Amino acid sequence: MPLPFRPLFLTALFTGAAVLPAQTPPVDPPVPDAPSLTLDPFVVTGRLDKARESIAPALGASSVLINLEQIKAVPGGVDASFNQVLLRVPGVAQDSFGQVHLRGEHANLQYRINDVLIPEGLGGFGQELDTRFADTVNVLTGALPAQYGFRTAGVADIHTKGGALAETHEASLYAGSFGKLRPSLTLGGTAGTWSYFTTASLESSDAGIENPTAGRNPLHDHTGQARGFAYLSRVLDAGSRLSLMFSLSTARFQLPNTPGLTPVFTLGSQAGFDSAKLDENQREANAYAIAAYQRSAGDHDFQAAVFGRTSAVHYRPDPVGDLLFNGVASRVDRTATAAGAETNLRLALNPHHTLRTGFLVTGNRAATDTSTAVFPADALGNQASGTPFTITDNHARLAWIYGAYLQDEWTASDRLTVNFGARLDGLSAQRREGQLSPRLNATCQLSAATDLHLGYARYFTPPPLELLQGTDPALFAGTTNAPAVTASSPVRSERAHYLDFGLTHRFGPNLSVSLDSYLKLARRQLDEGQFGQALIFAPFNYRQGRIEGVELGANYSRGGFAAFANLAVSRATGRGIISGEFQFDPDELAYIAAHDVSLDHDQRYSLSGGVSYRQGRTLVYLDALYGSGLRAGFANTGRLPAYHPVNLGVERTWHLPHARELHLRLDVTNVCDETYVLRDGSGIGVGAPQYGARRGFYLGVDYGF
Repeated sequence: MPLPFRPLFLTALFTGAAVLPAQTPPVDPPVPDAPSLTLDPFVVTGRLDKARESIAPALGASSVLINLEQIKAVPGGVDASFNQVLLRVPGVAQDSFGQVHLRGEHANLQYRINDVLIPEGLGGFGQELDTRFADTVNVLTGALPAQYGFRTAGVADIHTKGGALAETHEASLYAGSFGKLRPSLTLGGTAGTWSYFTTASLESSDAGIENPTAGRNPLHDHTGQARGFAYLSRVLDAGSRLSLMFSLSTARFQLPNTPGLTPVFTLGSQAGFDSAKLDENQREANAYAIAAYQRSAGDHDFQAAVFGRTSAVHYRPDPVGDLLFNGVASRVDRTATAAGAETNLRLALNPHHTLRTGFLVTGNRAATDTSTAVFPADALGNQASGTPFTITDNHARLAWIYGAYLQDEWTASDRLTVNFGARLDGLSAQRREGQLSPRLNATCQLSAATDLHLGYARYFTPPPLELLQGTDPALFAGTTNAPAVTASSPVRSERAHYLDFGLTHRFGPNLSVSLDSYLKLARRQLDEGQFGQALIFAPFNYRQGRIEGVELGANYSRGGFAAFANLAVSRATGRGIISGEFQFDPDELAYIAAHDVSLDHDQRYSLSGGVSYRQGRTLVYLDALYGSGLRAGFANTGRLPAYHPVNLGVERTWHLPHARELHLRLDVTNVCDETYVLRDGSGIGVGAPQYGARRGFYLGVDYGF
C-alpha cells in the first residue's frame, strides 16, 4: 500500500533509486505527428502529463505528493472535504469554518488544477473543491521557484482524473451522523481522441458550521450544497492536446445559534428575544471555466491557458434579533468576477541548463452592496432611540494583477542541481505596487541515503482584492455601529524574505525521516479577521511580521502496513496595525503597536499521524490529529486548550461480474467523543465560538458500473 502522504523526495525509499525534487523528470520525446485516428490516447496522455509536470516541478521547494490511495486513508476518503486532506500535510493547522493554516500563514494558499491557476473567489466557508475529482494532489511550500507568485504560503496542485486513465462510471452514497447525506455520480471514459471525467454531488447536513456551544447537536445549522466538475481533453496530435475544465458550486448555510443570550438593545417596545430562534443565513455560489492548450516537442514544453470565474456571497441577518443583540443588522451582498491568461514554457538548452519562463495577468472586479439597520447613539455610544434607520453603502473596484518570471535550472553535477531566477509582479488597484523578486534553490544528494535542499525567495503578496471592503467609518458616526477608532488606512501588499532548509535520510528500505526549517521576515504582514456577523473575512496589515518553524516527518512501510507521523513547531507574530484600524478596539490597537503579538491562527504544536493496513481487498486505518490550541484573549495573549481527536475506518471492495466493483466504507470520527474548542470568540478578528464536531458514524457505498 502506498505510504500516507509521502513527500516526493522520499520516493527513493520505495523505488530503490535516488530521486531529487529539483531534477526534471525525463520526458519521452514525441513521436512524429500522425492522423488522429491512429493515436493511442492512453500513451499520448501519459506522455503529455509527464511533459506538463516538467514545466512546473518543485525545483527544491518542499513537496508532498498525495495520491488516490492515500486519500482513502483519510476519514471520508473521496467524500472528505478537500481541507481535511490538507490537514494531513506537515505544518498544517486546523481552524474554524473549515479553514487550514500552512506554516503559520492565515490563508495565502494558491490552488491549481493540472498546473493552471484557479482565480480567487470570495472567501466563505463552503468547500468549493471536491476531493472526488482529484487523482493526485501535490502540495508545495517553502522557498518556491519563480513560476509561483502572489499566494506563496503553499501551492496545492490538483491533477484530475481523465478518461483514458480512469475509465469509470460510479454512483455513490455517503451518509451518517448529524443528518449527513451525500449522493454522488461520476462518469469517465474516452470517445475517439476525446477523454472526459465528470462528477456531481449533492450534500445536506445539520452541522454545516462548527457548533458555537459544547453540546452535541448545534441549533439552526442546516446546510445544503451542490457541486459539479467536468474535465474534457482532446488529443490533437502526438505532441499536443486541448483541455477544458468547468466547475460550479452552490451552498446555503444557517448560522448556528447560542441559546440563553440576553439582548443588549431595545427595538421599539421590544426588549426580549430568544437567541435560540435567531435566523441568520448565508448563501455562496462559485463557478469557473478554464481552457488550456499544451504542446510538447523535443526540447521544449509549452502550456497556455485562459480562465474566467464568478463568485458571490449573500448574507441575510435576522432583522429583529440582530438589532436586539448587536445594535446592527447588515444585509451584505458581495460579487466578484475575474478573467485572465497564463503561459508557461520549458526550454532545454543543453544537458546542463533548462530555462523556464512565463507570465500571468488577471483582471478582477469586486462589488459590495450593504444595507445596514442601526440605532441612533449619543456621544458615549449608548442607544438614543428604539427606532432604527438604514444606511446604504454600495461600492465596486477593478484591479489588475500581473507577473512574469524567468529561471534557469542548472544541473551542476549528478548530485547537485541549482535553480535560480526572478519574478516581476505588479498590482494596479487603489494604487500601483510592484516588486522584482529573486529566487534561488539548490538540491544536493549528500549520500545514497541523504538528500538536502535549501532555498531563498523574495515574496510579493497582494491582499485578496475580492475581500477589500472600502467602507468609510464616518458613515456610521452617531449610531450603534460607530467604531471607537475612525482611522481606515488602505490595505497594502505584503513584502517578505523567506528562507528554507531541509534534510531527508533513509534508514534502510522501510523507514525515512525528514527535517525542514523555515524563516519568514515580512513588512506589511497580511492577516484576515471576521469583524461582523457575516462570515466573511476582511484583510488588514501588521507593520511587520515574523514566522518561523521546524517540521519533522517520519514514514514507515512494509508489506501491507504503513505508518506516518508529522510534527510541526511554529511561531507567527506581528507588530503594529497599519490598515483597517477602525475594526479594532483602541486599547488593543495601542498594545499591538508596542508589542510583538501572536497572530490569531498561531498554533505552537501541530501533529498528524496514522497507521493503515491493507490485506487483499480490505483497508483498515487509524488516524489522529493534535493541536496545542489557537490564540485567544486580549491581543491574542491567551491560548486555547489542546485537542486530539482520533478517527478510524475500514473499506472493503468486492469485484462483481462484468468488471463492476462495489465498495463499502465505515468511518468513525472523533472516536472518544472529545469536546474541544477551536475558537472561544475572543482574539483578534475572531467572531463567535466554534467547537469541533463530536463523535460521528458514517457509511459509504460506491457502485461501479
